[in-house]
Amino acid sequence: MQNESKIISIDNGYITFKMDLNIYSVDNLINKYVIFNDDKKFIGEIYSIKDNIIYSYLLGYIDDNKFTFGDLLKPSFKSTISLATEQELDIIYSEDSSNISLGCSSIYQKYRIGIDINKFFSNHFAVLGNTGSGKSYAVSSLIQKIFYESNSSPFKSNIFIFDAYGEYRNCFTNISRKFGDLNYRLITTDLSSNDNHLALPFYLLSTDDIALLLQAEEKKQISIIDKALSLVSIFAEEPDRVLEYKNDIIARCLLDIIYNNSNLQIRTQIVSVLSKFNTKDIYLDKQLKRGGWTLTLKQCLYINETGKIQDIELVCDYLESFVRMSLDYKKASIKKYYTIEDFYNALEFALISEGILSSDKVFDYANVLKVRLDALIKSPSKEYFVYKDIIDRNEYVCRLLMSSDNKKYQVINFNINSLDDRFAKVIVKILSKWLFDFATELNPRAKFPIHIILEEAHRYVQNDIDTKLLGYNIFDRIAKEGRKYGVILGLISQRPSELSEVTISQASNFLIFKMFHKDDLNFVSSILPNVAGYNVDRLKMLYPGTCLATGVSFKMPTIINVDLPNPEPNSSNVNIKNTWYN
Repeated sequence: MQNESKIISIDNGYITFKMDLNIYSVDNLINKYVIFNDDKKFIGEIYSIKDNIIYSYLLGYIDDNKFTFGDLLKPSFKSTISLATEQELDIIYSEDSSNISLGCSSIYQKYRIGIDINKFFSNHFAVLGNTGSGKSYAVSSLIQKIFYESNSSPFKSNIFIFDAYGEYRNCFTNISRKFGDLNYRLITTDLSSNDNHLALPFYLLSTDDIALLLQAEEKKQISIIDKALSLVSIFAEEPDRVLEYKNDIIARCLLDIIYNNSNLQIRTQIVSVLSKFNTKDIYLDKQLKRGGWTLTLKQCLYINETGKIQDIELVCDYLESFVRMSLDYKKASIKKYYTIEDFYNALEFALISEGILSSDKVFDYANVLKVRLDALIKSPSKEYFVYKDIIDRNEYVCRLLMSSDNKKYQVINFNINSLDDRFAKVIVKILSKWLFDFATELNPRAKFPIHIILEEAHRYVQNDIDTKLLGYNIFDRIAKEGRKYGVILGLISQRPSELSEVTISQASNFLIFKMFHKDDLNFVSSILPNVAGYNVDRLKMLYPGTCLATGVSFKMPTIINVDLPNPEPNSSNVNIKNTWYN
């Protein structure tokens, strides 16, 4: 009998063919792999059958027992045709160095898909999909397998999870079941909880950190924050220890008021400043001598009937005696520990020295910082910045990773469910920056890999004004520079189109679950040129727990049924029937 298997047409990557096969006698062929045997074995995936004509698109080819993805090379019309065997599936899917399994092929359901730990976790990755599609389950399963399936203890792993809903609370409590030296730590923002509470030493916040915290919008505000930080150590210190520095600061401020304002403004503003900021040398009731007369500094500011301050020169001469041109303010920063209240005082003085008392324009952009800081101090959120030990940032990171009895934590879960979105975004950015800075200072670099996994990443990784305001966005910076320092981002999001394009464009591995929003599908299609439109369309129909896996860890885009985690995250949907009727 003549073999009727033949290629009918080759149109770019699409191949139409007939096959010497009774399609009614075999299991469903849709999405199965077919081999076009030529000088190489070309792999196609069947996507349609009509009138015994089979339609497929080209995935790649096998040559010398190695699979290469892509449709650049095409088979010839003389190719023989057969269905893929298990041996050929091994070549397509398997890696000899695969360390952990992700799940089973959705097409060949008994065939397990493995991933190489190094190829996956040495690159930024993204887990995308609608709510309820299985993202949290996949992330939990993936991280658990690092500890459950590894051949040796991943003791030096450092995985920081920012948990938007508290879903992962119990997912990693069993990571020591195979290797006893592994530990999990939960840090919560729920101040009523008995768990470890989040605490950031306020004195470790940089100018950029405080700018984020106070929602700065203009570069002029940055200079005010920077000035307040240069003053806060002096203002927080015991007066006698920094008297010379404080006198210099206050004297310069008052002289600036005198030289740049009208007489009435001079008196009002100096009284306002010295009512709050003064020393034992410069204060309102300080007595100044002029000839045979003795007047207080406040009396010297009286305005006579001609509208002049008659004794202003006496005040100026006295203040100028405290100005020291050679003072090194860095040497005055004796006190390394200061509170958020200390910074408030320093900020208030910085605002005054910037001219907030005399300029409505300055008041408009400057006073908002003071108002926001005051609101923070009066809110429960202030507790997140109470940290009484004196440490540096590197030690802070080390304390996150080590217990008081020197146990090393491999997974640190920040449960930020108690924070509103705006404040959570600030906290996530600050901590991510500290982790990145910690890694960049290590020598040799990348010796201490850090993974930052962001649940609901679209809340934090956005196209913000940070780049315009600070010169960078921390997540864009980590995305572009992090790999060489061993800092890897994991982005979990149900709205990929809202993510920073710079950040998501640097991801090299993707697990994409069901999604059907047009903007998100277009976005995914634009950032994944290797995923055919056919595969993107299939995203609309994926079952929960099934994903399209693609990237450097996968030889080609593959639909996978991801293994269930154990324990599972607390991310299941509400059961209306049980809730309403029980």
